[in-house]
Amino acid sequence: MQRVEHVMGMPVIVDVRDPDVDDGTLDRMFEWLRFVDATFSTYKEDSEISLINRGELSIEAAHPDVREVLDRCEALRHETSGYFDARPVSEDVLDPSGLVKGWSVDRAAAILDEAGARNYAVNVAGDMLLRGRAIPDDSWRVGIQHPIERDKIAKVVAANDLAVATSGAYARGDHVLDPHTRRPPEGVLSVTITGPVLATADAYATAAFAMGVEGPKWTARLRGYEAMTILADETVLSTPGFPAV
Repeated sequence: MQRVEHVMGMPVIVDVRDPDVDDGTLDRMFEWLRFVDATFSTYKEDSEISLINRGELSIEAAHPDVREVLDRCEALRHETSGYFDARPVSEDVLDPSGLVKGWSVDRAAAILDEAGARNYAVNVAGDMLLRGRAIPDDSWRVGIQHPIERDKIAKVVAANDLAVATSGAYARGDHVLDPHTRRPPEGVLSVTITGPVLATADAYATAAFAMGVEGPKWTARLRGYEAMTILADETVLSTPGFPAV
């Protein structure tokens, strides 16, 4: 069973290989994602994030999910020495989008799990959460797009239970900034992070990309997450456990 919907300004593709999962489960999953969009969007004037940015809602009075995400953003800011920041452009503008995408998919996967799904993939604008097998195949295979040659794959990741997140400038332009300089990083084309939780993998990929050429040193110290960095000269640096085939 497959379904594609445009949510949060991006395509969301769900591929469930279990025969006993019904349409109602996917309805609930997409309903959750639409709630996330309505609550966290920086483009919707009535979202809680927009209300907070206009001073019309305090963080303390916000929805518990908003407070949870902002707390995690703050923890990640400390963990990444400020390279992941929910205020990447200005101290006065809150934008937790760098965490919300992965966080919302992790929660969406829980809906699938509770319905008995065991073999599925959720793809949100190229970031993937994989579970079980791509029946009838033994594992899921994810192609990491080459950051310069758009019709080529840089690497293929094969896995059963894994999150895969990539950050780079080639798809959406210079949308990731070094929060310390407020400028795009130099010397790096893309960073892919794999690990158990998509929200964390996505945040780590954003932070490592923002670090520029210093990113590989940081990703080499991560525990439970692996990384592949493609530098501006197309050199590929991978941590030992990166699951490429």
